[in-house]
Amino acid sequence: MLFVVLALCAAGFLLLPAGRHLIEDTRDKLGKAKPVTATGIRASAEVPGHPAAASTDGLSNRYWGAPGSAASVTYGFAKPFRLVDVIVTNGASSDPEAYALQGRALRIEMEVTTEDGTVVRRTLGLSDKAGPQTFPTGISDATAIRLTLGSPAGLTGKRHLALAEVEFFQRG
Repeated sequence: MLFVVLALCAAGFLLLPAGRHLIEDTRDKLGKAKPVTATGIRASAEVPGHPAAASTDGLSNRYWGAPGSAASVTYGFAKPFRLVDVIVTNGASSDPEAYALQGRALRIEMEVTTEDGTVVRRTLGLSDKAGPQTFPTGISDATAIRLTLGSPAGLTGKRHLALAEVEFFQRG
């Protein structure tokens, strides 16, 4: 009998992290996500007239312009939150004609810094099409999010990389 109790305790201890992840994931799916706004935005580079702040202005007809691949933008938040989804509107606009006028990133490296300093990395693979693209995340205690543009498409001549809108959602 003692052996059974010890085995159950050991199994519970070993399975606790997986159980927590399952519970958090279930709560994410059952809850209604609500938008969260960045309180600070910093870019490694910007094209004149297209600041990084345009990527979170709520409009998809203005954009952050980056001179090339490997440019990054970091969003800071006032308090930690559970990041459940990220929506990216790639290119210069959600309008298909305006979308093709500038270069687009087909991959974004996302680094989420949590309250305890841990960095969670995810790769967001983007379709080369106009309109919003949703990425479920499920990362707790996010305080900063850095997006680094990669795999450029349509970056010819005097074009630059464009990122129309980024939206962050927390558990409601």
